[in-house]
Amino acid sequence: MNRKKINILNILFDYVTKGSLLQILTKRIEENKKTFLVTANPEIVMHAKADPEYLKIVNGADYVIADGIGVIIGSKIIGNPLPERIPGFDLMQDLLKIGNEKGWSAYFLGAKKEVIEKAILNIKDKYPNLKIVGYHDGYFDWNENKIPEEIKQAKPDMVFVALGFPRQEKFIAENIPQFEKGLFIGVGGSFDVIAGAVKRAPVIWQKLNLEWLYRLIKQPSRWRRMLALPAFIIRMFMMKFSNRKDYKKGTP
Repeated sequence: MNRKKINILNILFDYVTKGSLLQILTKRIEENKKTFLVTANPEIVMHAKADPEYLKIVNGADYVIADGIGVIIGSKIIGNPLPERIPGFDLMQDLLKIGNEKGWSAYFLGAKKEVIEKAILNIKDKYPNLKIVGYHDGYFDWNENKIPEEIKQAKPDMVFVALGFPRQEKFIAENIPQFEKGLFIGVGGSFDVIAGAVKRAPVIWQKLNLEWLYRLIKQPSRWRRMLALPAFIIRMFMMKFSNRKDYKKGTP
């Protein structure tokens, strides 16, 4: 079955709502289908534009969803609007809730040792029926570690990787061939929020799609990373006008 995709600076985003995506992922997990999902924001798009290897990894995922209001704005600029933003943190919370209801198993990788340990305690408290089959902090030797073997032996239904981009996607892409099943998803700084180490933006900021501004106010050191957003929007306008020019010339 062909799925509708929207091309955003050469990254192919899935045209999907969160509700539909959760139904799809639930079915795939229950059928033991291996799945790699990328939650991409403008920072990831711009990084992929400069890194062909990373672009290949992202487009090689089973699903790429729009995590970032900038991606939604960009899709509107080029006249191919995506239906909605799907925040990675919210998607993770929904998956944990479904996993709790269905008795799924999960593995968690990333963050500092004290952060992931606190996050695991909070997850166990909130989702008591979820089977936590393992976890590891994000500080390990990339070339010499037993994490993939642990995951392989545990056979979790879901694997949440919080190493930050591009490391989390590279880790998944490098190791997923050896696993039999499971949903693999990069979740950035989600463990810090679950652990209470970082406070998420208030709901009103979320509804106004201003989480990025809230994070910038709370963490001014992020300003360099935030430069990716205006650069991304400029690129989207360039893409829009380039497409118009090609259309007028009759370029397919």
